[in-house]
Amino acid sequence: MSDAAAMRRTNLETDVLVLGAGIAGLCVALNASERRVLVVCPDEPVRSSSSALAQGGIAAPIGASDSVAAHILDTIEAAAHFADPATVSRVIGDAAQAVHYLIDSGVPFDRDGAQLSLHREAGHGAARVVHAAGDRTGEAIVRALWQRAQAAGHIEFLGNARAVELLVLRGHICGARLLSPRGPIAIHARDTVLATGGIGRMFRMTTNGPFATGDGLAMALDAGARTAALEFVQFHPTALYVQADPLPLLTEALRGAGARLITAGGRPVMAGRHPLGDLAPRDVVSRAVWECQQAGEIVLLDATSVFNSPQAASFPGALETARRYGFEPSRQPLPVTAAAHFHMGGIAVNDHGASSLPGLWAGGEVACTGLHGANRLASNSLLEAVVYGRAIGTALNLGSTPAVSGTPDAATEAAHDPEHDPRWTALRELMWHSMGPVRDGASLRSAIAQVSTEIEGCQLGDAVLRRRLLLARAMMQSALARSESRGAHWRRDYPQRDPQQDAPSSATA
Repeated sequence: MSDAAAMRRTNLETDVLVLGAGIAGLCVALNASERRVLVVCPDEPVRSSSSALAQGGIAAPIGASDSVAAHILDTIEAAAHFADPATVSRVIGDAAQAVHYLIDSGVPFDRDGAQLSLHREAGHGAARVVHAAGDRTGEAIVRALWQRAQAAGHIEFLGNARAVELLVLRGHICGARLLSPRGPIAIHARDTVLATGGIGRMFRMTTNGPFATGDGLAMALDAGARTAALEFVQFHPTALYVQADPLPLLTEALRGAGARLITAGGRPVMAGRHPLGDLAPRDVVSRAVWECQQAGEIVLLDATSVFNSPQAASFPGALETARRYGFEPSRQPLPVTAAAHFHMGGIAVNDHGASSLPGLWAGGEVACTGLHGANRLASNSLLEAVVYGRAIGTALNLGSTPAVSGTPDAATEAAHDPEHDPRWTALRELMWHSMGPVRDGASLRSAIAQVSTEIEGCQLGDAVLRRRLLLARAMMQSALARSESRGAHWRRDYPQRDPQQDAPSSATA
């Protein structure tokens, strides 16, 4: 089906509807080879998916001195002992197979001779991160999967469209309503897969692209899907601090190669804060950067040693980014800030990606599998997207969700994109200050009250904005309810971990 033909129709039918064409969505589509699949994306995947922005790589314990057990321990430690052990064991156990699947799919991973080149990133006790095209791994993976999906006879694509609402019939999800340049389109499907990415754009400071607005999660929440761990948002400590939205990311692998965080006065930011120093888990480093900034200090990433060594060839993206904004990283440190980067929470799913609602599946960042707990270990996200994308596709091959007769609940015809709505801008600012790297009860209660007032004032055409506001309030309420500091959730009024809340995060739907 061509985009033009689809746009001439306002009601479409398909067997499996996949919303999103990042790594998770493409893996679902490719592996659901016995079903008829329609993939919807707002633009070509290399321009619209968060996956394509991923720089670090994909983690897998494939080195001669590494092991599955060591990777599992690093994942659980980074997750503040809040990950689901069964999920961690299953995903890490499938990591080597996932890498080989990508190789078979045409991903050109970097090599040292005949062996895959392995890199170490923060939180990892060993070099176990594989890269493709240096620090452009996500883009390389998406391109390879996209080319393979375009050649697959069971997959069709619909571009230049965004989902704004799930179609619900007596508790079953039976498709979605889209916004397109020619108006709304309703797509009816036996099975609907959300692979819409994360929520980074809900924060003023973010590394996430323009489509990471949380709409997939917001639609699922509004439809009644169970969610988990909404309070856990990871902030990346080294976004290039320039006038840009999103902020350009300076990959964590730079610190793995020897870059160091310093203040403008030359003081090492991570001195005495953590045994791993600059390679401490992201939540620790992000709070250190945040606290320096709150004290009025400028934070810099000194990567001059990296860019004056042969390792510079491994970071073409970082070099290009720095120069684009007028910096020469071989001669000067780069200004950085913490920024919203990844959501550990999301739609609660079981071990093959099924949500609590019949007919609804979720994979990638929009889902909460229990792998990341309270803080994601670097480069585990691409691994999760591949493992769960393949698992969802395999499960879809086993059969379809039983059809439900009738007409879906009334959909919102008048929804519009709130990108330029001042209320959306204000929400992003509010989220940054109340749900940023350091939180407190008073700020959260005030923010919840403000968001509740905005929700009450929403009109008919504000359906998309209203769902984002509802999601923001749910995240704030989850953060307020967690009266402890754990992983990426840090409360200045509860700075210690509470042993009474030590139960791991289980996302089983």
